[in-house]
Amino acid sequence: MMTGHRLRALEDIRILDFGISIAMPLATKYLSDNGATVIKVESKQKLDVSRAYTPMAGNRVGIDRCGWFDMYATGKYSIGLNLNDARGRALARKLAVWAGVLTDNFMPGTMEKWGLGYEDLRKLKPDIIMVEMSMFGKDGPAAGQSGFGTMMQASAGYASFVGWPDRPPIVSSIPYTDFIGCWHAIVAILGAIDYRERTGKGQYIDLSQYEAGVGFLSTALLDYTANGRIARPLGNRSPEAAPHGVYRCLGEDRWCAIAVCSELEWQAFCQVLGNPDWSKSSRFASIADRKENEDELNGMVESWTAARTAEDVMAILQQAGVPAGVMATGPDLDQDPQLRHRKHFKMLDHPEMGIHAYQDSSWRFSRTPAEISRSPLFAEHNEYVYKSILGLSQSEFETLLADGVLD
Repeated sequence: MMTGHRLRALEDIRILDFGISIAMPLATKYLSDNGATVIKVESKQKLDVSRAYTPMAGNRVGIDRCGWFDMYATGKYSIGLNLNDARGRALARKLAVWAGVLTDNFMPGTMEKWGLGYEDLRKLKPDIIMVEMSMFGKDGPAAGQSGFGTMMQASAGYASFVGWPDRPPIVSSIPYTDFIGCWHAIVAILGAIDYRERTGKGQYIDLSQYEAGVGFLSTALLDYTANGRIARPLGNRSPEAAPHGVYRCLGEDRWCAIAVCSELEWQAFCQVLGNPDWSKSSRFASIADRKENEDELNGMVESWTAARTAEDVMAILQQAGVPAGVMATGPDLDQDPQLRHRKHFKMLDHPEMGIHAYQDSSWRFSRTPAEISRSPLFAEHNEYVYKSILGLSQSEFETLLADGVLD
């Protein structure tokens, strides 16, 4: 959805997006922000599930008030399309031919049931590109399993070494593998488009979120296959650093992460603390000694941080060359001077949610900068897409609308 006149990097790309939740919508959001025309397909019978996620703007429930959807649908066109109606499926096929790129993250076989599988569409457009991201991929014993990235964290191995050694395994409430799979999808889409431009050929890409997630654990897998070591939960600790943790600071629920990874950093850390007597003890003379006496060491470190604000701890240590960072909260990020300097937050006016902050692109192109625009209301662009792009007459549009095909 163009909001200005500047040229963006992906202006010529068109995508028909059936993605839901986070993984595929986030991928197409980044493409949309950089100029791709993305048409998001939903129906009242099958709304994007992220429209039901909290928080809701103003704490009022509504399909156009959800922060998650709002964040991952920037710049897209939204249409309603009932694929359970044969007329809806016919319109979807026409849109797929127009777009040339189709994306979804349904269970394998879902698009085929609607006559929108790759083999169906390539008969209409031989160079079409289709990228499907599912939990486990299109084939294999687990292919038919549905779910979300919150579950996939466990299946992909993350829960086996996230948490503390004396407590049960934990996973994040955020679907972590969605944020891995989306980047694989972006590369797949752009790679397939580049291939088509060079060869004139389209392709089908079967993206397994499971395999994408496992790929991020390559170090742990290598350690097991090469050395027989199984990764275990370490809490906030690291095998290569001490002190290494998140330490309580002055104020309510204020913390600072500190990571001392080398002898040079250890000496700088001790100097910042005024070289207290305990820092000169043989118990902390080497990294091996510090690891052996880590509980005691952490207590000493926290006795110093607890008397200072997290911001002061971070600033003092960073100035000395010691890695440290405040455990930032939402208000911290909103007021962060670096983010404000980079104009990371852009205020846009949404018809349902009013003026609020959107996150701008985290990278900057010098000649083709990204340009974000607000997320769409459900089916906001029905008339434009069906009449201007597909060429339906006013009477055809009104009939389909009245019959619930465009809901």
